[in-house]
Amino acid sequence: MIVAMGLAALMTAVSGTARTSGYLRDKTLAQWMALNRLSEVRLNLTKFGQNTDIGEINFANRTWHYDTRYFDTSIATMKRVVVRVYAGDAKTKGNPLAESTGFLGSAVATPGSSNIDWTHGSTLATATPPANAAAPGTPGATPIGSTPVAPIGNSPSPAPTPTPYP
Repeated sequence: MIVAMGLAALMTAVSGTARTSGYLRDKTLAQWMALNRLSEVRLNLTKFGQNTDIGEINFANRTWHYDTRYFDTSIATMKRVVVRVYAGDAKTKGNPLAESTGFLGSAVATPGSSNIDWTHGSTLATATPPANAAAPGTPGATPIGSTPVAPIGNSPSPAPTPTPYP
């Protein structure tokens, strides 16, 4: 009787572990598909609808389906894209195994430039470094805004005046 109860507990633990590892495998595959779908949308490889797009994928010897939705944002040239991936064909509904969110839009400025002056209000841009100072970040450089101090032992000192012998 004790052996039977021990074996039943062992079988329950093993089946729970197998079920959990299968779920994690499916969730990982679904997350990969959701991220791939976001990349497809960003690259415009597939034509997407006005507010939603539904499709099926055969991946890892299984059928999956995705639901892509497009939402407006406060920026007129940008949309929020939400991709949900479900196990099974499009007729099967339930909770999505994965959901990824991304953004799609047009550029505000040309690549390599910025329409924002990032130096405005910066205290580093207005500070003047001391004369003959090393570049900031190099060994021995004086921090901006501090008073330089002469190094000890490295600078030439004035020659001592000789004292007469008595």
